[in-house]
Amino acid sequence: MEVLYFAWVRERIGVPKERIESSAATVNDLIAELKAREPRYEAAFADLSALRVALDQELSEFDAPLAGVREVAFFPPMTGG
Repeated sequence: MEVLYFAWVRERIGVPKERIESSAATVNDLIAELKAREPRYEAAFADLSALRVALDQELSEFDAPLAGVREVAFFPPMTGG
């Protein structure tokens, strides 16, 4: 699957996107796999309340299943105006 990072998430991880082979069943499982990789991922995902996730461009929850998902995007909450 393709994982996209936006705003400060991208800055902490250092790449805008990457292709990942994962056995994660849910978004939370994927985050746990990423955090175990190295400290920059741990820093990016330290506070999930400051993050949102979209699966195939649909806003989702962290307990959402990943079966069949092609794209996961992580980004901070957005404010509009």
